[in-house]
Amino acid sequence: MTKHYTLAKEEMAFYGNDCTSLQNILAVQLGPKADPSVTGKLAALGVKHLSTMSIEELKEFPGIGEIGAARIVSAFGLVTLEKKHSTKDFNIIRSPQDAADLFSDLQNLDQEHLDVAYLNTKNQVILRKNIFKGTLNGSIVHPREIMREGVRVSAASIVVSHNHPSQDPGASKEDIEVTKRLAEAGKIMGIELLDHIIIGGPGRYVSLKEKGYI
Repeated sequence: MTKHYTLAKEEMAFYGNDCTSLQNILAVQLGPKADPSVTGKLAALGVKHLSTMSIEELKEFPGIGEIGAARIVSAFGLVTLEKKHSTKDFNIIRSPQDAADLFSDLQNLDQEHLDVAYLNTKNQVILRKNIFKGTLNGSIVHPREIMREGVRVSAASIVVSHNHPSQDPGASKEDIEVTKRLAEAGKIMGIELLDHIIIGGPGRYVSLKEKGYI
């Protein structure tokens, strides 16, 4: 039985989780005492059937105790949880208002934060990340810090946003300078800058796209 477990682990390590058999996965879940005849019967039931089985039902199979059954049930629980989070609604940026809503939490900060939303080809937000904290100026905020992350997540475009603790969302000379540098860098990198949103007080924002700076 230990041999079955060892071979299953080796195959999973070599081929990867996505390319191994259900029987191998079950053997690893059950541990060194896994019986190939039992894991074979369980695998024959199929993933859909297995995912609905309770601990008590699994314990009816020879050699599967409380711990082994709990491991199998827990594994399916993790898969269900992952699917729940991966299929949740994406934030989709269709307009400056959508972007302002996404970054509305910046309005309560007493220090300037520059955050970036990385979007896929459908304008769905795949990642939001804080890039900088402090007074915004062109010499400190460098496009490479923003674009590097965009390349990493294969973003098609980005929306940049920062807040004005003064609550006045009016664009400064530095804001415009940073926006133009990011737009140029985006053209070179193939990651379009869709907008730069400045967040002011509650409900107040400025879109530099609407202002014609992008």
